[in-house]
Amino acid sequence: MRPPFAVLAARHRACWRTARHALLASAVLLLAACASHSRRPEPTYKDSRSSLANLPARAPTGATGTANDVLFRAIALVGTPYRWGGNTPDGGFDCSGLVDYIYRNAAGLNLPHSSREMSQLSGQRVGHMTDLVSGDLVFFGGSSGISHVGVYVGKGRFVHAPNSGGTVRLDDIDGPYWKDHFEFGKRLLD
Repeated sequence: MRPPFAVLAARHRACWRTARHALLASAVLLLAACASHSRRPEPTYKDSRSSLANLPARAPTGATGTANDVLFRAIALVGTPYRWGGNTPDGGFDCSGLVDYIYRNAAGLNLPHSSREMSQLSGQRVGHMTDLVSGDLVFFGGSSGISHVGVYVGKGRFVHAPNSGGTVRLDDIDGPYWKDHFEFGKRLLD
């Protein structure tokens, strides 16, 4: 004998109720797993790890407009592919090609295509990271001399083309690698 319709309907509702509870419990567990802090979140500009992030934004005294042009041009190129010897957004950049492109297009200055030669340009030398202003060139190196250049954009950050296979990026100047290899800054816009 078959159970009456009412009994079948009640069993059906009970099965669906159990299935809904199981799905709800699975969803809660999945959301809890996604919300766990097993990975360190990438910092944003607002919560930068840089100890210099709280310094006031500063530009060179006589060239605020040009420094802003340099700053915006540099940030706009973040994400452009790295290419050794590259000096255009379409072809990619190496570190000195990036800096030359930024200064040529934003400030009308043609710079040498070598970080070492750029470091020898005339201009105010800035020895401490806390004294940098937006638009300053920043140089890095080691025992063999200057080997890398970028553009300081303020708040402890600089734009550069770091390495093969990478892209132009914005980094903390006092990050683990960069603070140990910072040599000096150079102010060309004052």
